This record gives sequence, structure tokens and C-alpha cells, in this order.
Amino acid sequence: MPTDDVRARREKVVLDHFHDEVEQDWDAVLSTFPHPRYEIVPTQTVHDGDAAVRDYYHETRVAFPDQRHEMIALRHGDDAVVVEFYLLGTHRGPLGSVPPTGGSFKVRMTAFFVFDANEELVCERVYFDQLSFLRQLLGGINLRSPKGLLTLARVLRGFARLSREPNDVIPDTPARRR
Repeated sequence: MPTDDVRARREKVVLDHFHDEVEQDWDAVLSTFPHPRYEIVPTQTVHDGDAAVRDYYHETRVAFPDQRHEMIALRHGDDAVVVEFYLLGTHRGPLGSVPPTGGSFKVRMTAFFVFDANEELVCERVYFDQLSFLRQLLGGINLRSPKGLLTLARVLRGFARLSREPNDVIPDTPARRR
């Protein structure tokens, strides 16, 4: 188990990272990594490197401009800080091929902030229940109107497209770098 000093340093990195994400201060968030990397496990998506991570930030904030979080718990492991939190927002813009639904969401998530032997952040690995997320986004659609039914069809088609995009990067995630 890491020393109290190591735990305090890691915790500061993680809390600064979270704060700067909400503030949308991307330069500050990226400065918490020597090489930025996000692994979004439910979607099997990896954003690796400065440009890819900036694209990820842009895409998610276009879709959810009010995205924010509520911290639930923070725990320390041998090589990671594990954070449980609620992610909240409203689907106001397109998410890839998925048109906006206007639906708000509050989804419980877990993020593993993985540190290497030099105590540098090497990855944020996120887990969440996609069905809870999708159900809440669909809740913003008025299913009693023709326009709402058309939006539902477009949203489902958009999610179907996303689900067909194979990504086998996650299973090949590099082990903790030592």
C-alpha cells in the first residue's frame, strides 16, 4: 500500500483533474498526465494522446455542455485512486451519430486513475452502466409526438451505428508501466 505522502499527492492530482474537467480547463487537465489516456470501458473506446483526448473533450462537451459530477467516494489502491461519482448533464448536442434528446442524466460511475512507478498518472479508466445512461437520455424524448418518434428512431439508429464500430483496443491495454 502506498505511503500517506504518496496517497496525498495522488489524491491532489485526481481532485485537481476532476475540478479542471468541470471547469473545462483542458490544458490544466492534460497537465495531470505525462501522456493523456482515457479508456471508456463500456464503449470500448480509447482516447490516447493529446489530440485524441482533446477531441474526446470537445465531442462530449458539445453533446453535454453542462456535464459535471458529484463525488461519492475516493479510495486508494496500490497503483490507483478509485473514484465513485455521479456524472450529470443534459443531452443538448450530437454525440457522434446520435442526435440530441434533451434528456438529463445522473449516472453512477467509477473511474480508476492509474499511476506508474514514478507516481505519474498514466490512465483514467472509466466504468458505467450504459443502459442507465441510455434510458435517461431517451427520457427527454416526447414519444407522443411524431417529431419525438422521429427523434427516437434517429437516436436508436445513431446508437446502433456506434455499437457496430468494433474497437479491440481495451483488451490490449498496456499493463502498469514500471
